[in-house]
Amino acid sequence: MIAVRNIRLCTKDCLCLFVCPTGATNTDNGQIDPDRCLAACRACVDACPSGAISKVPLNYPPQQPKLPGTLQAMNQLLDSRLAQERAADAMLAQAQTAIQRQFAQAMKMSLRVVAEDVLRESGYMLPQGQPARAFLNSLLDSPQPAGFPREAVERLLALLG
Repeated sequence: MIAVRNIRLCTKDCLCLFVCPTGATNTDNGQIDPDRCLAACRACVDACPSGAISKVPLNYPPQQPKLPGTLQAMNQLLDSRLAQERAADAMLAQAQTAIQRQFAQAMKMSLRVVAEDVLRESGYMLPQGQPARAFLNSLLDSPQPAGFPREAVERLLALLG
């Protein structure tokens, strides 16, 4: 396991810089150097007052296959979330007060988070999953509008192997 830092949570107290025995936390980009991080060490995690540092595994287990009925139910849930997000967009467009705009924005964000969780569980947002590769290949195989980042998709597929 290696330590990672969530920059959004980091309060720049920098205690991690003083407790890391290898200096892995002292980088120019603010991220922890995985090559210098000791797998069993938790010094920076325990020292961080904002909880911005956590340990993650180097390799994740393969995603378990879903039954066809489960995938079908997930797709139905995604369809309903898309319709609800469009309704939230309409609410946002018609909002007349700051409270109404804030409510519509919160609804939209909540629906998006749920949809992303469903996509992740169904395998579409896991880069190592076959659905992600199939999706990227389908983008390359179908006509795309001008400005579509074809080279970026090809690079992603090459990185996935």
